[in-house]
This record gives sequence, C-alpha cells and structure tokens, in this order.
Amino acid sequence: MDKLTRRRFLAFAAAMSAAPVAHAGTALDLLPPPDKDDGLTFRVLAIHDVRDDLMADIGSVADTCAISTATLNTIFAWLKAKDFHPVSVDQIVASRNGGPRLPPRAVLLSFDDAYTSQYAKAFPLLKAYGYPAMIGVVTRWTETPAGQPIRISLRSLMPPGYFMSWDNLREMADSGLVEIASHTHDMHHGAIANPQGNQLPAASAHLYDASLKRYETDDEYRARIHADLGRSADLIQQRTGVKVRSAVWPYGMYNAALIQASQSLGMQVHFTLDDGPNTPDVPLTKIRRLLVSYDWDVGTMIGQFRTARAYRGEHDPVERVVDVALDDVYDPDPAKSEEKLGRLLDRIKDLEPKSVYLQAYSDPSGTGFAQALYFPNRHMPMRADLFNRTAWQLITRAGVQVYARLPLLSFALPAGHPAAAHVVQTWQGADPASDTGFRASFDAAGLPRLSPFDADARDVIGDIYDDLTRYASFNGVVFGADATLGEYEDASEAALSEYATWGLPADIGQIHASDALLQRWSRAKTAHLVAFTKALAERVRAYQGGGNVLTVRSVPAVAALDANAERKFAQNLDAFIANYDFVALGAHPGPAGERTTDAWLDALSQQVLEHAGAAKKTVFELQTVERRADGSAQPVATETLRAQMKRLNTAGVVHLGYATDDFLDNRPDTVALRDVMSIQDSVRLKPGMPV
Repeated sequence: MDKLTRRRFLAFAAAMSAAPVAHAGTALDLLPPPDKDDGLTFRVLAIHDVRDDLMADIGSVADTCAISTATLNTIFAWLKAKDFHPVSVDQIVASRNGGPRLPPRAVLLSFDDAYTSQYAKAFPLLKAYGYPAMIGVVTRWTETPAGQPIRISLRSLMPPGYFMSWDNLREMADSGLVEIASHTHDMHHGAIANPQGNQLPAASAHLYDASLKRYETDDEYRARIHADLGRSADLIQQRTGVKVRSAVWPYGMYNAALIQASQSLGMQVHFTLDDGPNTPDVPLTKIRRLLVSYDWDVGTMIGQFRTARAYRGEHDPVERVVDVALDDVYDPDPAKSEEKLGRLLDRIKDLEPKSVYLQAYSDPSGTGFAQALYFPNRHMPMRADLFNRTAWQLITRAGVQVYARLPLLSFALPAGHPAAAHVVQTWQGADPASDTGFRASFDAAGLPRLSPFDADARDVIGDIYDDLTRYASFNGVVFGADATLGEYEDASEAALSEYATWGLPADIGQIHASDALLQRWSRAKTAHLVAFTKALAERVRAYQGGGNVLTVRSVPAVAALDANAERKFAQNLDAFIANYDFVALGAHPGPAGERTTDAWLDALSQQVLEHAGAAKKTVFELQTVERRADGSAQPVATETLRAQMKRLNTAGVVHLGYATDDFLDNRPDTVALRDVMSIQDSVRLKPGMPV
C-alpha cells in the first residue's frame, strides 16, 4: 500500500470513526445491546490484508489496515461466541426485496483488494466456521501476469503474487461461500486532481490535466468511470463466470455519478466506509462498513458494535475549531502561497484541533460577501484554484476535518450576470428607525444578497455549491451568517409570490399589521432558509460520500440573546439545533463595538445552554480581533482568549473554537492555547470540568 493510500485510509478512518472504543480490559462477556431485530438490519466488517509481520520495526506498524491471522480468528470466534450471524449478500438483497428475514445480529464479512493472504489465511477460516463473505477485486491488480510486480500506484509496486490469481478467485466463488465484487479496474489509487499536483482518489475526483491546464469535464469523468467499471465487471465474468452485482468504492469515497455508472452496468449493491449499522432506511447503494485495523481486539469490537447510529447522528465528545481564511494563504506568487500553506499546516499540526472551517471564498474586507471564489466555478471570478489543495493537505497532513465555509446568499455576481439583479429587497414601507444591528451590518456592506425565493438565484447558488463539490474533497459545509432575512425582507416579486403559497398576503404591510401574521411569516422565512440549506447539503452529499458530509449553520450571538431574533433576522436557535449537525455561534457582541466581557459571556452561555440539545451541538466561536465602533481593530491577547475558553467550558460549554486564525503572525499563540484547543487534550475532559 503506497503512502498516499495509507494516509488516505488513516485520514478517512479518523474522520469517519465516531464510535467510542472500549479500553483494554473490557470484560469478555460484556455484550453489546443488539440492533433492532427487524429482519433487515445488519452490520458489515471491512477487512484488508491478513499478515503476521505487522510490526516492521519495534513500535512501528508496517500496514495499519492489515490484521494478523490471530486477530481474524479472534474476530470470527467472538462473533460465534456472542451469537452474531454472518450472512451473505444474497441474504441481504433478498431481505430487502421481501424475502426471508435476516437473523438477529446479522453481519457481513467483506474483504477488500483480493490479497493472496485472504485466500491463504482467511478462506480456510471461512470454511472452518462456515461463514459467507464478499471480496472486492481490483481487476487490474489481479490481471497482472504471473511473475510480474504489481503496480498499485504511480510510485508503488507490490511483489509478484501479492494479490490473488483468477484461479484462487474461481475456487472461492465455486465454494458457495464467497461473492466476488468489483473494487474497480484501475481506480484504486491517487491521481492528480488539482494544478498543484495533489493526488485524490481517482474514482471520486475530477482529474486535472496539467498539459491542457484544465479539469475533466463532467462528460469526460462519467465516460472514464463507466469504462473502468465496465472493464472490471467484464473481466470478473470472463475469468470467474460471476456476474457482478456489487461495487466496493476505493477508500469509501463515492458520488452520484459512480452510483449511476455502476447501476447502468448491473451493479445495484454498493459498499462504502460510512460508519454505523445498516438499518432499513440505509439503501443498498450506500451500505455502511466498519473498517477493521491492526489494533482491533475484543474491546474494540464491543465498542464498535455498541454504536447504534451512523456517523452523522452523533459526534465526538469534543469539537475544537479553527477558522482559516484562504485570503491569508493566497499570494499572486505561487511560491509564496506554498510557503504560507506550509506554515498553516505546521501550525494546525502543532495546535491539533478537531476541525478547520476553511473559507472557500475571497472576502478581504471581512464583509461576509464572496467577491471571488477559490475553486473553479461557472458564475464568479476564481481568485486562485486554492481550496482543493489546501483542504486536502489539511486532511491528509494535519489530520483534521475540513469544513468548506461559504455564504448562502452573499455572492457578488459580475455585472451583467443574468441573476445579478435577482436580489433581496426591502419593503418600501419599512420603518427607517428599525436598526437591527446585525441586519444593518449586511446593509452597510453595500452588496446585494441573492434572493432565496428567486428560482434563477437559487440555481446559481446551487451551481456554486455543486462546483465546489466537484473539484474538492472535504468533510462538511458551514453556511454563513448571511443566511438571514430582516423584518422587512424579502419584498421581491418572487418572494411575494411565495408568501401567497404560504397562505399569507402578498403585501408586507398587511403582514406587519397583524402580530399573528407577522409571527407566521417570520417562522416560514426561517423554515425556508433552513430548507434551502438542506437542499444544498444534499447536493453536496451526492458527490462527497453521502451521509458523511456534516452541516454547520453559522449564526451571531444575537440570534440567541434577542427574544425577537426570528422576527428581526429569521434566526431561530432551536430550529438550527434540530436541523444541522452543529451551530457555529459567533461568541462576541457584534458590530456595535462592545467588548466581550466575562459577564456578557456568562449571559450568553447561560441563555444558549437553556435550549434543549444546545450543549451537544453548539460551537462557541470566539473572536481573535475586536473591531471597535470607530472602525479600528485590536488583536485579542491569547491569554484573554484562553481565559474565555476556560470560562465557557466551566459553564458547561463543550465545543469551542475561534475566528479567524492569524497563522502568519502566530496569533493566537499556539503554545499558550494548545491545552484548550488540542483535541488530544480536550477529549479527556468532561463537560463542565475546568480546562
């Protein structure tokens, strides 16, 4: 396994694994609570190489995705002793099509890559226990002529015979125990996927052609993956007689195009590395699997089988977030930009936060409006093709989750763009004295927000999110604080037409004349913005690995502190807690120039934590620069920031972060802040305990 592959597996496993792992010494007879015995729910284990030389040197692991023969035997014995029932793909498909129910505690054993060790060591165990299984075959590796080294990537060769022969696979298939699946023909490797030369998973990424200086088009990408999957299915059928119905996605990375291509070739069952049980609501096109690694033991299995949810349902105990602006990484000189990126990576590795909110747009003035974007797109200027590389480097080299931060409505479309005039409008009868503070900050920027009620504007915004998704890999999306509508907005023609479908008058004056109508209107606007963000998230998930893309709604503190926030801003903290994985709360007073005092933080935390579920989902983002009423700005001292975080944690706040990181001038200071920001330290803390 080449270095890129190993790093990707480790990063992916870290990002996707949310199950609490039992510590060594867990009682052997401690049983996990069973999944619901509905005849449809099942688990899947994903196993790779089986070898007995895992420790290349003392204290180092040669291949973290491999397991020893003894470990595999322990897994099989534990499953048998604890009354788990290994099942076949046949049984799973039949149960979902109205056939016989699955037994309780059903589990499918899957093996990736078709290593010879799986034939030599796992197959005898499967026969001894009578366990069915599935093997995902990379057909180019298996097709390599005998006696030749096997190239698994541009830079890595494996010795002859490292992967099974077709004779081995035929024997396993003929046994009736093993189903053969496609693991692609030649897409289980990294390939160049941006101008800077980063390699991303070849199956799920639009590749970059340095000679042509462009990415694959959608049509070229679809043609490439269809041809590859077709070649894989044809070879398996020709060499083994098996008609392939299952696809196993390399690195667990998949998208809508891969699913469509495989389905057109007769592969209706697809395996990912998403975490959690396969409950009836999980389609057979997105089957979840637990990735087994070298350090699994009985305690680990108990911990993994205890979790009764998918990755997006629960989160790690503690979230630590650093907000990074790509404007600080960008430089017209690519060499200087690379040097800045190196400094950012070193800093994040040293600080060890859980997540980075990476601003994917250019906003030098800090208005919250996207003046340009840092990825190829159809509608706006691209300042530099920088998001892809920075996000991938942060994921693979710094080991953090990366969330793409984008506005929802605030895109400064070029003059003359067909949708540029389709903007939020203020009712002409608005009270000029109604200065809502937070809302006024957007008006003061002098840039129009696109109307969320206008079909053309929504299409443009959807295109922008689609383009980000096509050309980059990331773990989540942060919707900006611009996702707001004031108490006299939106008065555009498209918005007024929408209000009529809500049973409201298409006249904002009439709405304001009735408290009941005003309350209904405010709630409906909040729900409309939530629905729009959720629709965008689903579009992103179609390309970014289904349920693995998390969502964050960025809101100002006033959304929690102002009892009339929904009427004034279409902001409702309870609605956001219910509809997003996290809420990023700007834990600072706002644009009026007030200082973030201890008393103010106490009031904020107390008020927020009174909301059901808020402690579990709210990330308190402190400011690193205080902007005064006179327009001046002053960096917040690291000692002050650290004290604020400690104060919030003591009050019961679980998730903390800050915005924005000044990695060029080491503000805040990593040495002083590391003990409160490092996830390695913070996960050991209980909520409410002093940091």
